Amino acid sequence: MKDNYTSPTIRTNIDELGFCIIIPTYNNHKTLQRVIEGVLSYTDKVIIVNDGSTDTTLSILEKYRSTILIIDLPQNKGKGNALTIGFREAIRQGYQYAITIDSDGQHYPSDISVFVETLMLSDEKNLLLIGSRNMEQEGVPKKSSFGNKFSNFWFWFETGIKLTDTQSGYRLYPLKALAKKYYTKKFEFEIEVIVRAAWNDVAVRNVPIQVLYDESERVSHFRPFKDFTRISLLNTVLVTLLLLYIFPRNFIRRFKKKSFKDFLREDILGSDDSNQKKAISIGLGVFIGIAPLWGLQSFLSIFLAITFRLNKVLSFAFSNVSIPPMIPIIVFASLRTGYYLVPHGTKEILLDTYTVESISAHLLQYLVGSVVLAGVMSVLLGVGSYVLLSVFNKKVK
Repeated sequence: MKDNYTSPTIRTNIDELGFCIIIPTYNNHKTLQRVIEGVLSYTDKVIIVNDGSTDTTLSILEKYRSTILIIDLPQNKGKGNALTIGFREAIRQGYQYAITIDSDGQHYPSDISVFVETLMLSDEKNLLLIGSRNMEQEGVPKKSSFGNKFSNFWFWFETGIKLTDTQSGYRLYPLKALAKKYYTKKFEFEIEVIVRAAWNDVAVRNVPIQVLYDESERVSHFRPFKDFTRISLLNTVLVTLLLLYIFPRNFIRRFKKKSFKDFLREDILGSDDSNQKKAISIGLGVFIGIAPLWGLQSFLSIFLAITFRLNKVLSFAFSNVSIPPMIPIIVFASLRTGYYLVPHGTKEILLDTYTVESISAHLLQYLVGSVVLAGVMSVLLGVGSYVLLSVFNKKVK
């Protein structure tokens, strides 16, 4: 894998842009030296994190200790932990970017130039690049292809960004844009780090790379059941954070940056979604906001909008129809609607005198009335908004 010739321009660019190469390794003695030699043909700005290897890794590393930085960890604590330690050291030494490459021999050091050149040509320097492997080529294990598709889906769900490969360990990281602390320390770290980077406005993209799967040399430490379970738990946590914190945070940020008129025109009316999708999104938000789903409105409006590919901003915004000043009116209207639908209902509860006890005493009346009211208002506002949006778009044209 060592290149016979390396352009001096690449070496210069690596130095000028502040790059280093981080190689986390654990019991990959068959391929480790080949990877190191290949990387050294491009740069000597290398940090190797030996994650408690128990094979002959230490003897292989001895010959490189005088020329590159090697960090030996006494115990194996996982790839995520090794990468985090590597990132901290790279930042301490003043590097701006780190390219991570696995030591199992599947990556070609020659693709370092792909990452460097992509960053140089991009106007966006706050950029995280992930090497995209051809998962359909001969020799790629089926479990790897399935795992990658599974990971791609959840990354899209959590960030709205579509990628072809989210599991490749061959990456370029903008070091100063990374989070200070992470929750995971093993394989799932590589999912957490890109999701949280995207949430913090780091551009996350793929670049094409080569890949070599040689089962006679490659040693994988991925444990299908345990690691898949850990990844699933991580995605559960990330989706919860997305719905309860990230999306409301982004909504408020966009709203604060603009006047209400600009927000309405650019984020709502100016969306690329069709009028029909916008109207359905509004109707969904209204239904959830009025229905007896107290405490779950924001979560459900965003979750359902993502699930059915609707407009998340509109759904979330209109779910807030149940803001405190509107709650008495919604409850009163629900009780009054339920009076006409539930036998032995009462309409003696007045808008200014209802209490929790009075609502509890007529709970069925309230529940039935609120669901029906939510449905009716959802249809009315959905249809009404469709008409208004159609008229507005015609005037704009």
